[in-house]
Amino acid sequence: MTYREARVYLDEMSKYGSVLGLDTIRGLLRELGNPQDDLKFIHIAGTNGKGSVLAYTSTILSEAGYRVGRYVSPTVVSYLERIQTDGEWIPEEKFAQLTEKVRDAIARMEAAGEHSPTVFEAETAIAFLYFREMKCDLVVLEAGLGGELDATNIVSNTICAVFTSIGRDHIGVIGDTVEEIAQNKAGIIKPGCTVVSVRQRESVNEVIKSRAEACGCSYVQADPRRAEILEESHRGTRFAYSGWKNGGECRDRGEKFHTVLAGRNQIENAVTALEVIRALQERGYAVSTEAVKRGMERTVWPGRFTCLGENPVFILDGAHNEDAALKLKESVETYFHGRRLVYITGVFRDKEYRRIARIMGPAADTVFTVDLPDRNRVLPASELAEVYRDYCGDVRAPEREMPGNEASETVERAVRAAIQEAAEEDVVLVFGSLSFLSQAEAAYRAVKDEEG
Repeated sequence: MTYREARVYLDEMSKYGSVLGLDTIRGLLRELGNPQDDLKFIHIAGTNGKGSVLAYTSTILSEAGYRVGRYVSPTVVSYLERIQTDGEWIPEEKFAQLTEKVRDAIARMEAAGEHSPTVFEAETAIAFLYFREMKCDLVVLEAGLGGELDATNIVSNTICAVFTSIGRDHIGVIGDTVEEIAQNKAGIIKPGCTVVSVRQRESVNEVIKSRAEACGCSYVQADPRRAEILEESHRGTRFAYSGWKNGGECRDRGEKFHTVLAGRNQIENAVTALEVIRALQERGYAVSTEAVKRGMERTVWPGRFTCLGENPVFILDGAHNEDAALKLKESVETYFHGRRLVYITGVFRDKEYRRIARIMGPAADTVFTVDLPDRNRVLPASELAEVYRDYCGDVRAPEREMPGNEASETVERAVRAAIQEAAEEDVVLVFGSLSFLSQAEAAYRAVKDEEG
């Protein structure tokens, strides 16, 4: 099987959607020799911030000398980005080889009359096979949908269960209230692991703490209020964290750290990662403060308030729900107060796009709406434009009757139009679904290449 053939095979599987539950992936992994049982996991669940906490944690651990697997969903740059070891994507040839192994296992299951796995279950099995083959010391595992019945929750060797900010997303799918959603996500807690959670609303804190106590787990709360911002811009942040007192020049306020990831939410994510590392230290993992500082500074994570260039400033951000939009608004007000804003945005129909528009729309001077690649879930750009017209006087959507009007073409046209529209002192902000950010980045770089 070639890489192209592997992708075709998995794309065909994706047509059948997703099913919550662990029975099918349990059967698939049994056919593959249960590779997950030979691995140790840091399992991350939450609504926003999972990817950034994963990036900080895994980079720090790699800097400390551990071999670290990363399992990421969704991806921004490349399909292969979802499976990494020490920040390196799985090679195409190896991905194809392991996909073939999984395909054969699925064929045996189907022949025995068992349910066929979903594409996410197949990808998760491929990841576990790869991480075992690479002899990873730890795997930082990002939960997909929810927690309790998510395919990633088949793992049992969880060292640390981590919770980023939990808010309203997938309402009606994994719960009808934030507390029900938290209960679902708390399902990743395994007996004896360490539970680390960012400071949540009180009702969510209680859900996670109760589950931790029931499983005999120690509970650690990461509190962003203990971080003091020393310097910040849309290019990164320097901060002191009083929760990390291992010496250094700033003993009274805690250790100083620097991250190139910008956005007000990144302090919350960075502090959560620091508490994860401290929990691992207490469990016997050797991670020096120097490794922590290097890892924090070297962490990169595309599509999270990522600045591609200046004059005008061009920012990519994957804010696709209400909580993320509120944090994006705070970052924009902090870094770009008083500057003219030009938006490019697209979302899926199952997201809280009206709430996002109400939060972000009033500050915009001009809004370009775009279509997204997934035709089954996309909210057409024309419909999204009507929502934004309640808040902004200049909203533009692509002409749907234009020939060859594919999603990638509408994104490219929007990027070109926004750059032409913006003055050097303005800000172009691309946000919404992560699924189109790579197209926006490619279009931006093409424009800059043409400019020479």
